[in-house]
Amino acid sequence: MKLYISGISGTGMGPLALMARAAGFEVSGSDLQKGAIYDELIQAGIDVSTGDQDGEFLRTKLEEGIDWFAYTSALPSDHAELRMAREAGVKCTKRDDLTAFLVEKLGLKMVAVAGTHGKTTTTSMIVWLGLQMGVPISYIVGTTLGFAPSGAYHEGDKYFVYEADEYDRNFLKYHPWLAVIPAVSYDHPDIYPTKEDYEKAFSQFESQSEKVLACRGEEIVWDDGGVVAARASDFNLAGEARRIDAALAANAVLYMLGEDVASPEKVDKLISAMNDFPGVGRRFERISAGVYSDYAHHPEEIAATVEMAKEEAELSGRKGVVVVYQPHQNTRQHEVKDGYRDAFVGVDKVLWLPTYLTRENEELRVIKPEEFIADLSNAEVAEVAELGDKLEERLRKYLDDNYLVILMTAGPADAWFREKFASL
Repeated sequence: MKLYISGISGTGMGPLALMARAAGFEVSGSDLQKGAIYDELIQAGIDVSTGDQDGEFLRTKLEEGIDWFAYTSALPSDHAELRMAREAGVKCTKRDDLTAFLVEKLGLKMVAVAGTHGKTTTTSMIVWLGLQMGVPISYIVGTTLGFAPSGAYHEGDKYFVYEADEYDRNFLKYHPWLAVIPAVSYDHPDIYPTKEDYEKAFSQFESQSEKVLACRGEEIVWDDGGVVAARASDFNLAGEARRIDAALAANAVLYMLGEDVASPEKVDKLISAMNDFPGVGRRFERISAGVYSDYAHHPEEIAATVEMAKEEAELSGRKGVVVVYQPHQNTRQHEVKDGYRDAFVGVDKVLWLPTYLTRENEELRVIKPEEFIADLSNAEVAEVAELGDKLEERLRKYLDDNYLVILMTAGPADAWFREKFASL
């Protein structure tokens, strides 16, 4: 089967392309620019075109024959490639349909990680532990992994570990063998008009799953009341949220190994391996000495990352924590604005960037950084900032003064941050 993926080099579609290629499918695709997974795609022998997606590259592939055109949710309905593929009579779907097809075709048991935040880290931790323990797993993770490709398949694999995104209701396409849920709090108001709609979607996802492992409040529980073998307090990782993710991952891998092997020795081995977890891209990722980047862009996620940064600063002998924050999507900000009040408590400085605008409701007024700051319980530590030389100079001074500096964003500030501070 020949697959074509539009938007192929990003963290959403790139890992899917890698898994499909490893499973023996012929894969090609295009993207506006070289995304985070581009180098991995080229190394895997996938034909990728970057630049204007005007249809010229797709036309050559159509002449060779395409069976399935898969595209990212970010692709507009009038996109040139999507129009061309439909006019050619090619099967066209978003990634969830293609992912579900691969799982069924390859006879894999799906371990799906879903949640408002924590799902990328938890998925990556399950992959890390699975590889350490010799579990036969295929997987797709929505980020780059320093210890493995971001998507993989091996002949004879039994399980498929997947980061199941709730955006655009993608995760409702699946019926997992095991669902792992780190945290659920209202998000994506452009898809779910109310909190009730959002929670109802997760309830449906759970009902479609054979077994559920979730964090309820601060407790990790099985839906059937089964025994939890590893708890957050068993791990030495910085940050309570990260320790919870680790416990979820460990219990999921124990379940994949089989209940009969959940001995104290096996649990201790998993905990030891988990404490050596090397981290993943954009999730409390160490860029250089004292410099970190994180994908946090929801108030609850920010608060958890702040706690992680404070612990790390203390462990590494840093004076304190400086946060650079870039909100993501103005539509989201109108829903979560009140949640920021205590999100940055305990940091020494917050430098607030303008909101990164994407998939917006044009009727909504864009909230200014000053408005967010005014609502903070510790507003005195925050101020408006802009990407540029002045911000770079300030951050370098904070680093010289022995502060931990962390950028939190789901937007393009990450590229600027890496360019300026990766070589320290």
